[in-house]
Amino acid sequence: MKKHFLFTAILAGTFTIQAQNKIITISNNLKGDREFETVELTKKILGLPADAKLENYAVKDLGNNSFLETQTVDNDGDGTMDVLLFQPKIKASSKQDFEILAGNNPNASKTISCYSRFVPERTDDYAWENNKVAFRTYGPVAQKMVEDNVPGGTLTSGIDAWLKKVDYPIINKWYEKTVNGTGSYHKDTGEGLDNFQVGPSRGVGGTAVNVDGKYYFSKNFISWKTITTGPIRTSFILTYADWDAKGNKITESKLISLDYGSQLSRFEINITGTKTLTAGLTLHDKKGTIGTNLKEGWLSYWEPIDDSEIGLGLVAPKGTLISFDNHVTDEKDLSNLYGNITVKNNKAIYYAGFGWKKGSPYQTKQQWEKYLSSFAEKINNPLVVKVKK
Repeated sequence: MKKHFLFTAILAGTFTIQAQNKIITISNNLKGDREFETVELTKKILGLPADAKLENYAVKDLGNNSFLETQTVDNDGDGTMDVLLFQPKIKASSKQDFEILAGNNPNASKTISCYSRFVPERTDDYAWENNKVAFRTYGPVAQKMVEDNVPGGTLTSGIDAWLKKVDYPIINKWYEKTVNGTGSYHKDTGEGLDNFQVGPSRGVGGTAVNVDGKYYFSKNFISWKTITTGPIRTSFILTYADWDAKGNKITESKLISLDYGSQLSRFEINITGTKTLTAGLTLHDKKGTIGTNLKEGWLSYWEPIDDSEIGLGLVAPKGTLISFDNHVTDEKDLSNLYGNITVKNNKAIYYAGFGWKKGSPYQTKQQWEKYLSSFAEKINNPLVVKVKK
């Protein structure tokens, strides 16, 4: 009787685990193959019990019986993972089934391709990267150095671009060689370099508020919080001191994320004091060419940079990019291509990034703008996820 009871208990336990496995169908309704797009699954979507742990689940592509790379993220910092991330490959106008199963991925990578961190050893930057691009922006110590006339500071809330050629992480390596004096990230030794001038410009997606034709923007971030790093996504929050836009008190924080395979970071701006947010792309020496498509929701700037060329881009969800301003001035670093984005419920969302001719497949303005057009189409027509009953 005892042996029979034990066998029954094992069967019941096995059934419980299998019952929690789910089959989902992902549909691509566009006429092009899709990859490097992140699917987010929650326990609610999957119909899992409240005490289930997403980090204990793997994702299998039933089309080829292979496991996919996954990442779980605790978005609200309460100690419980909120979303399970993965990036499927889906053919044009087709569907694909995946199994979400209890267990570990035997082929899981240990590489943190999507990485970000606060960098106190280089004043107080915050830097982030994936396998395609890298960025940084600047903190309160760098601001105070400028205000106190101390050399080496930086006063800007613009976003800097680090032009990388390689698909592996470079942030720590580049900072280390610059800080210890064995090299400089301003020189290309085969991996890329930082030759992108930001100054007080908006760089690649920095924010501003326009009041009566004049642009106002914050100073450096005052605090930071890293949410996640991993094989699929890095995300973090930057908070800014309240600032003034011609008598309008502006409060602002930025939730920034960067996913594997993307040229563009996602910016979710929480802001009060304005009904329209402006995001900008620096025009540098005004030697480049702008591109605009309000219907599709993107702006671009293709320009020479040293012995190469670079495309800057800004994409907003459908209907939220309401106008643009090719703002050209003789004031140093203050010429920007601005996009005016609707603020709804104190929030504005857009994507901004770049494609460097030496480090990306985008060799012409036309190729770069085709990428932005495709990116816009995809964010407005996300992959459709359905759980099979």
